[in-house]
Amino acid sequence: MTARPATALKGVVRAPGDKSMSHRSLILGGMATGETLIEGLLEGDDILATARAVEAFGATVQRLGEGRWRVIGQGGFTSPTTVIDCGNAGTGVRLLMGAAAGHDLNATFDGDASLRKRPMKRVTGPLADMGARFDWGAAEDRLPVTLHGGGLRGIDYVQTVASAQIKSAILLAGLNATGDTVVVEPEKSRDHTERMLRAFGAAVDVTEEGAGWRIRLPGGQALSGTAVAVPGDPSSAAFPLAAALIVPGSEVTVEGVMLNPQRTGLFDTWIDMGADLTIANRRVSGGEDVGDITARHSALKGIVVPEDRAASMIDEYPILAAVAAFADGQTVMRGVGEMRVKESDRIALMVAGLRACGVTVEEEPEGFIVTGGAVRGGATVATAHDHRIAMSHLVLGLGAEQPVSVLDPEMIATSFPAFVDLMNGLGAEIGA
Repeated sequence: MTARPATALKGVVRAPGDKSMSHRSLILGGMATGETLIEGLLEGDDILATARAVEAFGATVQRLGEGRWRVIGQGGFTSPTTVIDCGNAGTGVRLLMGAAAGHDLNATFDGDASLRKRPMKRVTGPLADMGARFDWGAAEDRLPVTLHGGGLRGIDYVQTVASAQIKSAILLAGLNATGDTVVVEPEKSRDHTERMLRAFGAAVDVTEEGAGWRIRLPGGQALSGTAVAVPGDPSSAAFPLAAALIVPGSEVTVEGVMLNPQRTGLFDTWIDMGADLTIANRRVSGGEDVGDITARHSALKGIVVPEDRAASMIDEYPILAAVAAFADGQTVMRGVGEMRVKESDRIALMVAGLRACGVTVEEEPEGFIVTGGAVRGGATVATAHDHRIAMSHLVLGLGAEQPVSVLDPEMIATSFPAFVDLMNGLGAEIGA
């Protein structure tokens, strides 16, 4: 797939449903008793894999229309009759493990070649401390793994890194544990699970502790089905907004974007870089702050990105790096070693892709430094089947002097199936 240099991009679009909330709405709906109606669900491959998994655990899952889904839960998970195949969904598999661990069942989790490379003990470790048992397949810490759940007890868990996936898995397991489950975070991570648990009727106590949070969840709680409105995904909204920032004459508005403070680090960073970025029509939807974001072509300057923003924008560093290639001076991104264990080693791939396009990049173990200026482009970039690497380089190609192509673009469907149509609707030229 190739992106060709663009003229001014113009238009108003709507962001696809937030991926994190889409996973959680299906899983909590499956754990609950009764009907959960979901509006705005992202229908990417990762979310569809979670929907199939929730159904395999005993819930009824129905698609009512575009983005409209119904989940009828039976008050808990039961043993599936098939392997739970989570495809490429790292969030899906880790949250499902936590949800399933609290029930008396056996389940084998697996995924595609990419997901099989991602570490799982960061979640299975604390779940084992709670009483779950795990039988590993060919390699310990990697899928496939078989979970034996039930009989859990609450734990006090202090995270060494801010990770919403680990926190969420522990909290979901704690719903069906005896005693309290407490998670202490050194830095605040996205809090969608805590917010959504309350919407499903659970008691969750959150207090600030230093720069982070202390979350306490009493065990033995039942969830009740509810209505969930999923707001637009800021991670997906980032791509058309980024394109507007780097293509001269552009002005793009993305409506209905979630503005949860734990998800807006990228927008704060762009503003620090001098981006003409405005937010209008702030409102509340689905228990989350949302708004309409407009980006206009901007003369950007490089900055040192505060390391304490990493948790709020860890998925957005690839597109930040692409935009930084057009900024004046150096953009320093450190404290982001977590990027190396995502769907791919995102630091290495962004460094290689940017260099192939003529950008000066310095790689570090826990980060990288991009020196901006004119971007030549004219390269074919390896993506290792990573959707964010693919989309980031396609956006780069819109502002470059020569077209940029990416390998394995089919993985874009995992999180943003309408990406190409949406971008081309704004005036881009992305295609074969």
